[in-house]
Formats: sequence, C-alpha cells, structure tokens
Amino acid sequence: MLIVNNSKAIAIGYMIIFLIINLTGNCYGALQSGFYNGKCGNSDVEDIVRRVVISKFFNDRTITPALLRLQFHDCFVNGCDASILLDGTNTEKTASPNLSVRGYDVIDAAKAAVERVCPGIVSCADIIVIATRDVVSLSGGGKYNVQTGRRDGAVSIAQNALSLPSPSTSVSSAIQAFANKGLTATDMIYLLGGHTVGIAHCSLFKDRLYNFNNTGKPDPTMDFSLLISLRRTCPQSATVDRTANLDQNIFSSQVVDKSFYSQIMRGRGVLQFDQQLALDSLSKSTVAAIAGSSDFTTRFGQAMVKLGAVQVLTNTQGEIRKSCRSVNGGSLSSLLTN
Repeated sequence: MLIVNNSKAIAIGYMIIFLIINLTGNCYGALQSGFYNGKCGNSDVEDIVRRVVISKFFNDRTITPALLRLQFHDCFVNGCDASILLDGTNTEKTASPNLSVRGYDVIDAAKAAVERVCPGIVSCADIIVIATRDVVSLSGGGKYNVQTGRRDGAVSIAQNALSLPSPSTSVSSAIQAFANKGLTATDMIYLLGGHTVGIAHCSLFKDRLYNFNNTGKPDPTMDFSLLISLRRTCPQSATVDRTANLDQNIFSSQVVDKSFYSQIMRGRGVLQFDQQLALDSLSKSTVAAIAGSSDFTTRFGQAMVKLGAVQVLTNTQGEIRKSCRSVNGGSLSSLLTN
C-alpha cells in the first residue's frame, strides 16, 4: 500500500512539473496565447486584425518596417503599453526619436474594426503585437504565436523616449540597455534583424560617407562599392534628406530574412551601429552564426515574443482604451499633472 501511495505521489509530482514546463513555455507572466478566445462571442479577434493588416500591406509594403519600429519604440520605453499611440503636446509620439515612426493608421483601423464587434475588450497594446506579427508573416518572416492579455497605459512623456538606443550607440551600451529590459545580447541581435526590411535617412549615416569621426574621410569599415552607391544617394551638398535600404541586398530588401547579417559581415552595413555588430567581439560571433543558420525566422519570432512581454500591464492594471489615441475618462495632460 505504501508503495502504491509513493507511486501516486511521484506520478502527481511529474504531472505538476510537466504542467509548469508547458505553461512557462507558452506564456509570459499573465500573458497567454489565445487570451481573447471566447471573449468576443464567435468573433476571432486576431483574424479581424489580420484582415486589416493584409489590406494595408498590399497597398504599402513599407508598413512592415513601420510596424516593427512602432512596436520596438513602444515596448522599449514604458513597456508594451501602447503609450506611443497617445496624442498630446508632450507625449512619446512628439519625441525626436519618434517623429519618423509610422503605422498609427494601421493600429487605428484595426482598433475600429475590433470595437465594432467587440467593444471595450481588446487593448491597443495587444493590437500592436498582433498586427506586427501578421505583417512579418506577410513579408516572409514566418508566423510566430503571440501572447495577449496586455492592457493600455495612461502615461506617455516625450522625455522617456529619449532613452531609446541611437544609431551611433556602442554595442556594449546597447547590450546593457536591452539587458535592462530583460533581453539578452542574442535577443538584441535577432531583433536587429528587423533592419532587413528597414530604411534610414541620409542624415543618420552621412558622416560615414564623408567625415567619419571628424577625419574628413569615409568610414574605413564600409565596403567601397557601398560607399560609392550611398554617396550617389546622399550627395554631400544635398538639401533633401533621402533614404537608403538597411539591407543592401536588392533581392531581399522587402523580405524578413537573414540577408541583413550577411550584408554587414561584408562591410555593407549602412548604419554605424549595424556595422559594429559584425565587428565587435561582443556580437560578431552571433552575427556569423545567424548568417549561416537555417532557423532565423523561428528565432526572430521568439525574440519578438520576448520583446512583446517587456513590462506589460495585465489583469487590473491600466485600462482598455476606447480610442488608441487617448486615455479613457479625461485628457492625457490632466492625468499626467494630477
């Protein structure tokens, strides 16, 4: 009898361990896959968002880097709470790093579509991560499962957005900034894979073309053919701030793939920070491993899931906004000053 009871105890113990392993593998904190299942009647929240994203994507392929950047800039400040979406005179949206952020119209359209069938249930913060996941999939990046259950924040201050890593930051500083958000150096390097579909304005890298570190010469780490090409795009006397693809592979500049890593290993990084990833001892081995791997889309999706879990509001924290551009029950400015 004692042996039977011990066997039962052991079996129960294994069941508990099994459940813990499976639960921790499928959710971050209070977030979970399929959070909205059954909460909106027969409506599929993620499908509603997906249909809006598909419509936007086929009208404008540049919405992919726009939404990737929007999610990163949201999550990296106050956490993934949709604070970047709030309008106001001193909100994150008005901060210098966010002046060129786009994609707000996609989130607005998805929110309106969801509210029509399921009012007051789906957060703007969740819509950001769902929409970004879908546009990555449409761009060839595979489809990863997102956890939902976030709630929206009521604090959005421009000053907070100045903590976003700049294109000229060092690799070590960037690693520390990501670590402060609970993300590893490897997470950071995979997330930078989003640059495979991104662009940059000439003003962000023009010094590398003509006067790197005030030497009066170009950055010696830049591939010469890229230097010539970028000088044509960004003449020294130009008055218009033009743009260049961050992935210089013309066949994959609109595809979420690992091409970006191969490019920077060849000295073809446009931004100084991107090029340093392939040169710095803290990151170059990981860059090389990714460039030679076959599982980039899987690992990129995993990193995006981790990014989407940074400092989230759940349960009774925050609110579910009626409009993604404003908080419920009053102006944002009044909430910030009270």
